[in-house]
Amino acid sequence: MSRGALVRFLLVLGLLGGCLALTLGVKPNLGLDLRGGAQFVFQAESTGSVEANATNVDKTVEVLRGRVDALGVAESTLARQGENRILVELPGVSSDEEAQRAEERIGQTAQLSAHPVLKSLPSKPTEDQVTKAEEKGNQILPSDQGDWLEVGPAVLAGSDITGADAVQPQNSVAYSVSLDFSGKGGDAWADVTGKAACNPTGDPKRRVAIVLDDEIITSPQVNEGVGCDVGIQGGSTEITGDFTLAEAQDLSALIEGGALPLELKLISDRLVGPTLGEEAINASIEAGIIGLILTGLFIVVVYRLVGAMATLALASYALIAYAMLLALGSTLTLPGLAGFVLAIGMAIDANVLVFERAREEYAAYPSAGLRRALAVGFNKAWSAIIDSNVTTLLAAALLFILGSGPIKGFGVTLSIGVIASMISALVIARVLAELSVSTKAVERRPAISGLGNIGRVRAWLDRSDFDIMGKRRMWLGISGAALVLAISGIVTQGLNLGVEFSGGRQLDYSVSEEVSVDDARAAIADAGFPDAVVQEADTADFTVRTGVISNDEEQQIEEALQTVGGTVTKEDDQTIGASLGQELRDKALIAFGIALLAQLLYLAVRFKWTFGVSAVVAMAHDVILVVGLFAWLEKPIDGIFLAAAMTIIGLSVNDTVVVFDRIRERWHGSRPEDSFDTMANRAAIETMPRTVNTGLGTMFILAALAILGGDSLRDFAIALLVGLIVGTYSSVFTATPMLTYFQQKWPMGRVKKEKVVRTPDDSGAVI
Repeated sequence: MSRGALVRFLLVLGLLGGCLALTLGVKPNLGLDLRGGAQFVFQAESTGSVEANATNVDKTVEVLRGRVDALGVAESTLARQGENRILVELPGVSSDEEAQRAEERIGQTAQLSAHPVLKSLPSKPTEDQVTKAEEKGNQILPSDQGDWLEVGPAVLAGSDITGADAVQPQNSVAYSVSLDFSGKGGDAWADVTGKAACNPTGDPKRRVAIVLDDEIITSPQVNEGVGCDVGIQGGSTEITGDFTLAEAQDLSALIEGGALPLELKLISDRLVGPTLGEEAINASIEAGIIGLILTGLFIVVVYRLVGAMATLALASYALIAYAMLLALGSTLTLPGLAGFVLAIGMAIDANVLVFERAREEYAAYPSAGLRRALAVGFNKAWSAIIDSNVTTLLAAALLFILGSGPIKGFGVTLSIGVIASMISALVIARVLAELSVSTKAVERRPAISGLGNIGRVRAWLDRSDFDIMGKRRMWLGISGAALVLAISGIVTQGLNLGVEFSGGRQLDYSVSEEVSVDDARAAIADAGFPDAVVQEADTADFTVRTGVISNDEEQQIEEALQTVGGTVTKEDDQTIGASLGQELRDKALIAFGIALLAQLLYLAVRFKWTFGVSAVVAMAHDVILVVGLFAWLEKPIDGIFLAAAMTIIGLSVNDTVVVFDRIRERWHGSRPEDSFDTMANRAAIETMPRTVNTGLGTMFILAALAILGGDSLRDFAIALLVGLIVGTYSSVFTATPMLTYFQQKWPMGRVKKEKVVRTPDDSGAVI
């Protein structure tokens, strides 16, 4: 073993050891579907200027969503109930104390403002003092320093604050809240602090009061270094008040979330059980394990020794991804777990790219040895690996920045998966593969390594010499016909929107006999409501959430519960709004749109704009086909499907970028007499073994989830299976033919642009 290989091996061991220690010492945050949590119902009440109607309640829901996200509670549920009630479910809240703290912070009105201090009163003011102050437009409020302050009208409102974070100043045990102002807010802050600075030290007028919901939370004196009529510049400040970390985080969350348009009154609060039963969770875990074992066996059969090393690297991927999730404090949900299981299958893609490149190199130069072939394989596959992963990371980052709720959570999960897969493939798998082919026994028997020949699929493709681009019009015609069929299904059948998108009803039942939530869920599913969400609750035996149903259908649910629970009493019946509200859907569409534009721009820079357009069109083609299939089959379009659609986008881009990378390489290295269509056709054939092997490896996991994972994941797995097949097809038969047409109109140069290195000649001039 060389010294460099030894160093890399020790680094890998250190990385895995650290990840293992983290997973053993930190408990994961589990979502509502796996653990349950707290459920609150708030009554929205009108204020003097805002009416508590459905429109304004929806706006309040979005403000609450921002507060919940800022509190670090991911994958929560927020929805309007009826005209003026709001349902909030927070995962992982398991005690009355935690529920009380969450309720207090979520329901506060959070009207923040800054005021000049006019005078200090040593004791509680009389009614006459209060009346005189109010007649002048002032207020007298108790301060954080024990006295009472008469403050003038607000000079800065919460809307002038652009950001709030909990910080710990140097040499201080207490925490503060750092505020960033808009341009207008920064000017107002400089003005009020500048006027206060004109008063002598110790004078109450040198103080500035920051008020939250008619309570002075801090009233600091302006520092002596601040100039009179100059004030504190820079557009930021800190709220000090001897806060603990939790208090500072709560306050920053309230300020960051913004003021509520309406006042909220708590109607009910309770702890609820997980939305999925233990049987469903266990079935999904078993399906994932079986799928992973099948994937590992497949990779070992195809790539033998180096395949076995890649399988070990996949196990390390799972450990790294899980450790990163724990370190970031992200919330684990069943779709998230399924996404990680899927990503493990997708992580083989980089290894397959490397191994196929190494096979080509060894076939061309067998005398150079397996180690050199493997090193060249990593170097040549590097470009495709980086391009495909960067495009996915761009999408993930924009989904996190621009999205909210489940969109933001998926962005975190996707980013973790991509980073962990790159570490697994480019570091761990490389170390293990290099060690495995370095022995003399393997060098003498190259067939054992898995790199000794180009493989049966590639050999058959080379012999057949398919002219795929020669029939490009037919392939594009097939894609066009499939699009027409999918769109007609969407138009004529409509979309079966799940409760997250359409709203529905929430029903609370008590039963006379003891029955498990799994049995109750099964009875309701057998009655014709397989998509109903059934939970245990502390104020009723079961909470059932469905889409829009009639009273007759509600009666069917009640009768189904009677078959397993005896006498059924309906405790509550509420209409609920969409938890994925209009504003959230708009944000999701904006995030998707910008993510697509970012990917197009990246591909335009790395390749050419025609490559970017072709990839994005193929991506849209794949998603529309899957949505159309679900429309024809009348399957639900819900939050789980949304996660599947986002994953399909990643699958499509990855496949297309790999093909495009080989086209670019072939075109830049081709002879003048070679046409672009010929090079594109050759690149499609050369990358097909990678596409087939990666697709089959991923399909083992998806098939296991579809067959064994239960109802909760069956539609998710079906959507991804179809997306994987369609994405594999579109990369070669849609995106590439389209690119060849673009090449005729807007050709890409044959010569690769190289960076010119300028060196000085003997006289010192640069040449």
